[in-house]
Formats: sequence, C-alpha cells, structure tokens
Amino acid sequence: MGVTLQAIEHFREQVLAAAASGTALRLRGGGTKDWYGQELQGDILDTRACSGIIDYEPTELVITARCGTPLAEIEAALAEQNQMLAFEPPHFGAGATFGGAIASGLAGPRRASAGALRDFVLGAVLMDGKGEVLTFGGQVMKNVAGYDVSRLLAGSLGTLGLMLEHSVKVLPRPVSETSLRFEMSEIDAIARLNQWGGQPLPISASCWHAGVLTLRLSGARAAVEAARLALGGEAVAQADAFWSGLREQRHDFFKGPASLWRLSVPSTTGAIILRGEQLIEWGGAQRWLRVDADSAMAHNIRRTAASVGGHATLFRGGDKHLGVFQPLAPAVAKIHQRLKAAFDPSHIFNQGRMY
Repeated sequence: MGVTLQAIEHFREQVLAAAASGTALRLRGGGTKDWYGQELQGDILDTRACSGIIDYEPTELVITARCGTPLAEIEAALAEQNQMLAFEPPHFGAGATFGGAIASGLAGPRRASAGALRDFVLGAVLMDGKGEVLTFGGQVMKNVAGYDVSRLLAGSLGTLGLMLEHSVKVLPRPVSETSLRFEMSEIDAIARLNQWGGQPLPISASCWHAGVLTLRLSGARAAVEAARLALGGEAVAQADAFWSGLREQRHDFFKGPASLWRLSVPSTTGAIILRGEQLIEWGGAQRWLRVDADSAMAHNIRRTAASVGGHATLFRGGDKHLGVFQPLAPAVAKIHQRLKAAFDPSHIFNQGRMY
C-alpha cells in the first residue's frame, strides 16, 4: 500500500506541476492503444506504478483494481474462479492495463449479447486536473451515487483525468460453448442474424466475412446443444483461437496497409455499399471497413453511416486530420467542453486525443 500511496503522491506532483506550467500530460499504461484516437501530445505520465487487485469477491461478482494493473493479471484471477470480463476487452498487446481498457471503452465479440464495457462499470477513483482524488459510485449495482460519472469515464480516453482505480461487475464463464459456420451472402447473413436475434437462442458472438457467417453459442449445455441442432451449420475447429483472433484483430481481414473504419449502425441496416472490404459483427450492428480513404471518401463514409442512424470512426491508420471520431453536434460538443473544464480546468490531460 505504501508503494501505491507514494505513486499517487508522485502523480499529484506531476499533475500540479503540469497545471502550473501549462504542460500537457499524456496518460499512458502499457501503450498498446497509443494508435487509437487523434495524435498523441504531451509528456508521458506512466500509470503502471499504480498496480494491483484491491478487492475481488467472487460471490459478489465484483472486482476492484488499480489503473496500472495488467489486464492479463485480472483475467487470470477471474479465470481461477471460472469468471470473466463479459465485455471481452481487446488487449492489442501484452502490456495492456486495466485502466487502458476502461479509458478506451472497447469491447470484443461478446458485446452484443453481454453489453458494453460501460454497462459493467460500478465505481471509479479519479485524480482531476487540480490533483484532487474524487470517488464515484461503489462496488454494488444498487449504489447510484455518482454512478453516471463512473460510466462517463469509460471511453473518455483519459481526457477527463487520471483514473486511479475501477470497480467492475464480472460474470461466470458459460458452462458450454460451441461455434458454427454457415456459407451465405452478406444480405442473407444480416437477415438471419436479426431473425435469430428475436428468438431465445444463446448466441454470444457473430462474424460475417467473405461469404461466411460464424456464430458462437454460449450457455447451459442443453440450451447450446438444442440451438446447435436447430441452426445446423458446420462446427468450427479451434473456435477459441478464431474469436480471440477477431477480438485482437489478428483475423486476416485486419491485415494490410488500408485504413480501418468502424461503423456503428442499427443491426437491421441492410448491406452498406461502400468501396472497400467489410466484416460484420455484433448481429449486424458493427461493420468494419478496410479502404484507402481521402477526405471525400471519409465524408461519404460518415454521411452513409449517419443516413442509417449510425456513426463512423477512423479506427486505425489513415489520415487523422480527417478526424478520428464522428464530429459532435453543437449541443453535445458544449457538454463535452463543460465536462472537460470541470474535471481538467487547465486542459492538461491527453490534449486533443478525442477531438
């Protein structure tokens, strides 16, 4: 505990010095997601000195850990109790930290069935731009004091402050899992996914690419077996490797020099006609697009996503001057600005990382 208190005091000194001099700070754990967001700015504040699992009570389905704790360490502790982070956060490298996972707000293949990362955040401890340590939320779902602020930090890319620790809800691992593969067109895959989504089927992940739809079924053995028999399809060998490869973007689709765009759209949206190659996840709600895009193409991608009620993010590669994230509506932008001013009045944390 003494080492951690020393680390927090060191963080406070860095924050106060940066605020006094107007120096930008780049909050960084393992650096496995440095490529995500706008261009990096500022002096590095390394969070890994603040590490360790603070509290884990398997019977309560809650774990609390410090920001610099390796994500692999948390997942290993949960696995010993046959539990998991249900939102399947991607690591994108061996050095991924718990704080980095929360800050990025990214979720893996199970997100469509289990929920988003922010849905599992119960509480947080934050150091703001004045060096003050603020506590939000708690360790139980019924504790709503500051609950929205805790969730607000998920996906904020460290722009609101230094997240010192988090409490998140965990879930038991499924008793049984199996994966099935079907050959079908994009249009048929979207239609089937939405049809199956309205039925009591234990579908926990989906992926369509290049004429092949892959499903993962998770749950009780009887439910998984009944769904397998009802759906048909071909069993997938080494299914765990397939889904982890999809989560970590080692799938063949993600290889190559083209820019990677992420489109979030209503699951019922039909085939999206855009230049480039696509991969579909989350029952049709997440569309990945690989394409070399200039400013005109980027505008077309965003306009197309918006026309169906969605938005588009330049996820990896490409020209970040085009803007990584979908531009905010004026009213929403003002809310962002006010939040930034409240938590980080000197604007020292991760300057320009989001907008």
